[in-house]
Formats: sequence, structure tokens, C-alpha cells
Amino acid sequence: MANLIFHVDVNSAFLSWEAMRRVKAGEADLRLIPSAVGGDRDKRRGVILAKSIPAKAYGVKTGEPVGLALQKCPSLVLVKPNFRLYEMCSAAFMDICRKYAPVVEKFSIDECFLDMSHTERLYDDPVALAYRIKDEIRDTLGFTVNIGIGENKLTAKMAGDFEKPDRVHTLFPHEIKDKLWPLPVESLYMVGSATAAKLKKMHLLTIGDVAAMDEDMLRILMGDKLGLRLHRFANGIDDTPVAEAPREAKGYSNSTTTEANVTDRDTALRILLALTDSVAARLRADGAKASSVAVTLRSEAFLDKSHQKKLPRVTDITSEIYASVEDAFDELWDRRTPLRLLGVALGGISWEEEAQLSFFDDEEREKARKLDRVVDDIREKFGSGAIKRGSTCFDTPDVGKKHKAQMDLKRNRK
Repeated sequence: MANLIFHVDVNSAFLSWEAMRRVKAGEADLRLIPSAVGGDRDKRRGVILAKSIPAKAYGVKTGEPVGLALQKCPSLVLVKPNFRLYEMCSAAFMDICRKYAPVVEKFSIDECFLDMSHTERLYDDPVALAYRIKDEIRDTLGFTVNIGIGENKLTAKMAGDFEKPDRVHTLFPHEIKDKLWPLPVESLYMVGSATAAKLKKMHLLTIGDVAAMDEDMLRILMGDKLGLRLHRFANGIDDTPVAEAPREAKGYSNSTTTEANVTDRDTALRILLALTDSVAARLRADGAKASSVAVTLRSEAFLDKSHQKKLPRVTDITSEIYASVEDAFDELWDRRTPLRLLGVALGGISWEEEAQLSFFDDEEREKARKLDRVVDDIREKFGSGAIKRGSTCFDTPDVGKKHKAQMDLKRNRK
């Protein structure tokens, strides 16, 4: 076999990682009870980021408001996001993957692609190898993954979604007719709710219907680029290479994939603030500073867009970094495209001292630094869920603009 790709995806990642941490501490396993990650039970605000299988049985859905989830399941156990824990678990399972694969591409915090092409002399049975990797992650780290196997990234990812959790599935060319084509159109990679609705209006109800559709007609009806992509994917065709990026060689980054679309600015900003808080804490822990930020967005059509901004000054202060993250997001997002992934990256890393600023600026920034240090210390002692920034709980987390407005007001007074 010329090409062999594995797709490794953590089952209910955020909830599984928190459950694993609690089990090791002698607490109840969240995976066995109705539970979810995200939101605030008392204020009934926020959205569900991940859910357990028992919570799913009550109809709780990822991406829905906490208030609605609690109506469906009043006994739902809600836990706060813990991005530092997520980063540690993500790095741990990908390190295991790197033991076996020549090339590993981190696709998001909880999934990666492994290029196993031309490794038949090392591993004569790819399915047995996938079980070996899956079981090592489960037995060593305490959480489960699904592994999909195919000849390209598309079929590997589609295979991994067939049945969960803790499973290995294949989708080779000779299996496409029986395994892929009977699935509903909304199961096809990159098909969101809007695209699925259009296809169903055309009486294309299954992936097989799309595969059998005349390619030229599909491009006319769905648009040239989308129509071509739909036809190729429905037939299991994908030539995207597995590309390994440097492992945090040039900066600090974090991203999160949502199962449901993010369609409003406030929800997106809450996620971006949490991600910024996480990467800024790592930056400070290493004694480093950043001079640029980049925001990455992935649409429901799985198209990535990024926008980078230079920071006004070299810094490690969360509020200063987030001010530029917020600006980059507003410049990048058209407020119409549903989002499935949001990411924040810091670049231009240095360990140099900052240039001397005015007395006022030094005083204001020192206050911000002290706040960051207090937050970091509390999280270090009691866990990252012990304290969080208030703006992640409320409806308008425009702390970046508030920070800039306060600084401008002080300067005008001076």
C-alpha cells in the first residue's frame, strides 16, 4: 500500500481529560454520569463544550446554551474548562503517536494525523498497530481515542467517526461503497447544516447520492469550488499531505475545535480569551515575552484563515495580548461564517528586557503583571479551574478594548 494514514481523535476530549484527572485523585468518573464541560450552573450562562455519553442520552448537545442543557438534565454535573490540563494531555498522547509515526500533524488540540506510508517493513499489520497505539494511550494516560485508517486524510478521518468510543475503523477504497456511501450527507467531512439542507433539497440524501451526481452539475448547483470538493470527498478522494509543523519552535499556541458552530461574537471572544489566558500563562512560566499574535479560524466548511498582528510592545501581560487578539479576530471574521475552530498563537518570542516606558505606563503595567502573577500562583497551587477571568463568564468579554480605553483615558489625563 503506497499511502497509509491514521487519524487519532480523543473521545470527548475535554470531559475525558477532566474525568481522568479526577479518577486519579480518587473522585467519581465523570464519563459514567450525566456531566459536561463549560458554562456556569448558577448564572446559567455559557455553552456546553463537551458532554458524557449519559448526558447525551438526555439530549444534551455540544455547543448548546447551559440553560437549555440544564432543562434537559437538571442533575447535569458541570465542570469548568481547564486549558492547562488539556495542553498537557494533548502533548502526552501526541508524544505516544510520535513513537510510531515518521510524520505527525497536529490537527487540533485533541486530534492528529499520522503518516504511516512506506512503513510496512516495520509494521506488517496496520490495524494491529492502530490497536497497539490506541491501547497504549488508554493504558498509559487513562483516556480513550478512536483511530481511523485510510489511504488519505479524508478517509482516515471519516473512518474514525464511524463508531465511538475506543474503536479502530478502516475506510479503504474497496470499502467506500459499503461503509461511506450509505451514510447521510451531513456525515460527510466539511458538510455543515446549511450545505446539508441544500443537498437534501436536491434529493441528495446520502453520501452515495452525492458521489453518483454528475460532477459538472454539482459544481453548477453548489458553486465551482464547493461542488468539486463535495464530489471528490464523497468518492473518498483527497490529496492533502500530512504536514508536520515545528513543535512550538517559534511560539506558543492553543486552539480548540467545537462540535457545534460558533455563530456569535460574544461566544467566540470568550473562547479566545480563555485561549489567550492559557498561552500567556505558559509564556510567563518560561520567562518569555511575545511581540506578535495570530488568530486562526476554521469555518464549518473546514477552511482555515489566519490573521497576524504586531503587538504595540513586547509583553507577557494577558490583557495587552488579548487586546490585539480581539482586534485580529474582528478584522478576520466576517460575522456571517460559522466557526468550528478558534486558535491563538504568540510569535516573536524573546527573553529580552522591555524598553523603559513612562512612569505612568510602568505603574499601570505593573498592576496588570501583579494580577497575572496572582492568577498564575492560584492556578499552580489549586488547579487552573480554581480561578478564571470574569469576562469569560459574562456576555461581553471585550476586555481588550476596555484595557485600551483605560490606557488612553489615563494618558489624556496626564
